Amino acid sequence: MNWDYKKIYKTEELFNEDLKSVVDDAKNMTSFKGKLHELTYLEKYLSLNDKLEIKLEKLFIYANLNYSKNSKDLLNQQRQSNVMTAYSNIVNLLSFAEPELISLGRDYITNLTLKNDKLAKYEYYFDKLFKNSSHILDEKSESIIANYNQALRGFNSLHQILSVADNSDVEVLLSDNSLIKVNASNYRSYLEDLVSQDDRRKVFEAIFKFYEEHKQTFASIYNGIMQSEYANVKNRNYNSILESHLDINNIPKEVFLTLINTTKANTAPIKKYYELRRKYFNLAKIHTYDRFLQFKKTNNKYSYDDAKEIFFKAVKKIGGEFEKKAHLVLEEGRVDVLPSDGKRSGAFSTGSYEKGTFIMLNHTGNLDSVFTLAHEAGHSMHTMFANENQPYATSNYVIFVAEIASTFNESLLLDYLLSKDLDDDTKIVLLQQEIDNILSTFYRQALFADFEYQAHNLVEANKPITYSNLSQIMKDLYQTYYGIDLTEEKYKEYVWAYIPHLFNSPFYVYQYATSYAASQAIYQKVKNNEKNALDDYLRLLKAGGSDYPVNLVKKANVDLTTKEPFMAVVNRLEELVDRLEHILNLA
Repeated sequence: MNWDYKKIYKTEELFNEDLKSVVDDAKNMTSFKGKLHELTYLEKYLSLNDKLEIKLEKLFIYANLNYSKNSKDLLNQQRQSNVMTAYSNIVNLLSFAEPELISLGRDYITNLTLKNDKLAKYEYYFDKLFKNSSHILDEKSESIIANYNQALRGFNSLHQILSVADNSDVEVLLSDNSLIKVNASNYRSYLEDLVSQDDRRKVFEAIFKFYEEHKQTFASIYNGIMQSEYANVKNRNYNSILESHLDINNIPKEVFLTLINTTKANTAPIKKYYELRRKYFNLAKIHTYDRFLQFKKTNNKYSYDDAKEIFFKAVKKIGGEFEKKAHLVLEEGRVDVLPSDGKRSGAFSTGSYEKGTFIMLNHTGNLDSVFTLAHEAGHSMHTMFANENQPYATSNYVIFVAEIASTFNESLLLDYLLSKDLDDDTKIVLLQQEIDNILSTFYRQALFADFEYQAHNLVEANKPITYSNLSQIMKDLYQTYYGIDLTEEKYKEYVWAYIPHLFNSPFYVYQYATSYAASQAIYQKVKNNEKNALDDYLRLLKAGGSDYPVNLVKKANVDLTTKEPFMAVVNRLEELVDRLEHILNLA
């Protein structure tokens, strides 16, 4: 139940050989500078670049898996750092290529590709390149920006250093006089279990007080990140910071705005759900720290083998190559299962075009662990479908579509479990899990995307970025989305400082919501046996990154420029809340 690293490199020596050679490969490729206008050289450069990226991919995955397994190990730290340094050097060495290709012009490149079938697989790459050519600068300017990138990334690391490295456990005295230590990793579990609302408040405040104490610093870091984003907008001639993040994948602005506007206008099911919570737990008023209380608990435990078997039974309903892939991605040596000292928390799936997929779990035997397995298997299945059906140049799909396969699998698993003859408590646990999943994957991400949009608009309007301004945006959003008044909760208004994605990956989180909406729309079509729905879905998975993501989703008959996919999530939430209300006898 551990990774077999030999599936990537048989020995450490072979890893080191590739690490040494990969920068040399890039140096040798600089000999193509000034020659890409010639068909022979262009074809060879692109082929070598693919090989270079495949080698880099192997290096990164090998280093990352080892580091994720034990980040305390100094060798693992050094290996990870060496790969990232090599990557930075390669980016700098090859920064000449795209400006040179753009200088040739789209018509010239198109004419070359028409003469050579081997270049056909790069058609999408060239389309993206020239579509964004107005935002790519001359070689000297690109080199200068590349040199500054490392310094600008320092703002991102500052957030992690402050929120993680400079943070520490906090002792909390509970109402029964017991003393507990809480931190960012365990406080949620206390909020699920503590019966006393006042104890939950104490735990919550113990965590978020840190962000209040450092609110000025967090606001300054966030301002630095947003100002860097705005500098990029001005340097590269974008109309807005949002556009700079959407444009590279040709995401229409209306997709982003339809998401946040549709979500914000359809919050009634959330408020009904929270009112169910208030009534069920007999609370005078519900607060954010009451959202994780469990209506019911189940003592059912699932070993990793149990979880696999349940998942395999769920995918059997679809069968065929879909079922086959589910088994392949969970084969021995490709999944690291159990928690261990130094191991990264959470779960992820990663993949190499040449070496296949790998999954990290921290399986604890609860029901959530079963869903996590299904989720990560979905990512790996998507990667396997893409790698087997696409050349390397179009195999890598973007985050905008990445969560479709994972959440599709979760829906499949949920419906399989609900179809079984379960006791009411287990049904309640499943319903709550799915409702909370919709709230966290869809509504919460839409709220954070809304926050980002408003905060970045302040920068573009040359308005000051203060902790007070940021907190006011968050207070307004919590009132709108959840009907919760953050002025009645000490420190919660600083939740913007708590969310690492806002600092590390601007305008990233909205894609969780769009992916989830697309997944729900596709899943309903497959579930209802609509004509060609399954074939359309598999076609999407096999397409990898061969087209712009909105176009890929449209091929599965889902149009994210309209409200319909987002309303599918709203309707699903409404249905689940109604079922929960009925089974709890609170109607």
